[in-house]
Amino acid sequence: MSRPTAPARPQGPRQDLYTRVTDAIVADLETNVRSWAKPWSASHPAGAVTRPLRFTGQPYSGINVLLLWSQAIARGYVAPIWMTFRQALAAGGAVRKGEKGATVVYANHITRTETGDGGEDIERQIGFLKAYTVFNVEQVDGLPARYHALAAPRLDPAQRIDRAEAFFAAVGADIRHGGDMAFYSVHEDRVQLPPFEAFDDPESYYATLAHECTHWTRHPARLDRDFGRTRFGDEGYAREELVAELGAAFLCADLGLELTPRSDHAAYLGHWLGVLKAQPRFIFTAAAHAQRACDYLHARQV
Repeated sequence: MSRPTAPARPQGPRQDLYTRVTDAIVADLETNVRSWAKPWSASHPAGAVTRPLRFTGQPYSGINVLLLWSQAIARGYVAPIWMTFRQALAAGGAVRKGEKGATVVYANHITRTETGDGGEDIERQIGFLKAYTVFNVEQVDGLPARYHALAAPRLDPAQRIDRAEAFFAAVGADIRHGGDMAFYSVHEDRVQLPPFEAFDDPESYYATLAHECTHWTRHPARLDRDFGRTRFGDEGYAREELVAELGAAFLCADLGLELTPRSDHAAYLGHWLGVLKAQPRFIFTAAAHAQRACDYLHARQV
């Protein structure tokens, strides 16, 4: 059977930016690389596991996390901190000649007043996407030491696990243990995991728990996320799985845990490639949904 032809992609600067970002993610997936599956910088004193950080120390969110993780892996950066050319100058540094920056995006909307059919004023919100370039601190000379070693002490592994326990306990989900499968049942509104002892290591357990708790946010009483799933393994199912995998990656980075992808995620690579090639903007949608899920789970902390 011949492969269906993907619909023509819209032209123009704004649409091209969506396409460029999606093409980068697709290229990773086609080589069996998930840029979100190793979000850590093992030798950087800022922390072994983290989201990418702005020059202020504030974490990036959504699609920019994936973009910068991908660039860090491709270029071998261990530092998680990024800044613009001007920010580097303002901090007393200078981007080395010939260095190539990484693209990040900024999404917002403008309000435009239009005249309706009846002559009334109608306000429309029009979304837009802008791109700008950032450089990793490893590309910048002359920066103060604080950009290479954050003042906050690193947590040891036991503290990280304790933090994860406290985080998921505060979420308040109905989490049950038993059997040999991990899943979230929207009808029963519960998370099911194998016993803790069944996992290869604690990080695998918490990564799986983060994945299922991201699914837990899709319930109609919470974020009411629905991609039109009608059967196991269909396109809607694969879309929700991508959201859950990204959510787990974001949460593991926030909790300082090494992400251990579930073995069944490999089965979704083909589904994800099909979705992203046919719908170049879906990776933005998936990252945005994952970010909202993480924000929701963080908001439940006491």
